Amino acid sequence: MRNFPFVPRETSFFKLFRRSAENRVKTALLLQAVLKDRNIVEGAAAITELEHQGDSITHEIMALLHSTFVTPFDREDIANLAHTLDDVTDLIHAAADDMVIYKIDRFTDRAKELAETIVQAATTIERAMPLLEKRSEIKNVLRHCVEINRYENEADRIYRAAMGELFDHPMEVTDIIKWREIYEHLEMAVDRCEDVADVLEGIAIKQG
Repeated sequence: MRNFPFVPRETSFFKLFRRSAENRVKTALLLQAVLKDRNIVEGAAAITELEHQGDSITHEIMALLHSTFVTPFDREDIANLAHTLDDVTDLIHAAADDMVIYKIDRFTDRAKELAETIVQAATTIERAMPLLEKRSEIKNVLRHCVEINRYENEADRIYRAAMGELFDHPMEVTDIIKWREIYEHLEMAVDRCEDVADVLEGIAIKQG
């Protein structure tokens, strides 16, 4: 659908996307804190609350999308951005839940490294969001997308090292299974950050 510059665009989307990105950063920072102080049960409960808040923001975005005639960018891009942002928090939540279910009380250095990478990628997404609001700034989104891709590559490296280390040291088979699942959820959280970057890149190219 062609965008006519004289038709007012619904700007509430930008506020909601900023809130969504902020929620991801809070969730990532909380996970990082949990892995430092080892208070996993309490931390996982707080992460669950943030995950619920993230779901609510996503529902707000989708409700607004269905009730808005003129959108700031393509409807498909709005829906994809909302859902990929939500996926990041879902995977952080899944990792925290795993740690509670499996009664993990000691966290590996690799898990901490992956948590740090999630924080960096989520923070970069948060910095990119305000740039969507002005056509004069939107091209600057692309440099943040490049940075997020770099974090995804770093997460892949950490994940491969973590998986290798599971078999390098004596460990119960059950512990290998537990940590493999946790590592997968952490690495996938960064993958979803890259998915967010892909959507942002598409928006920037179309709108720039």
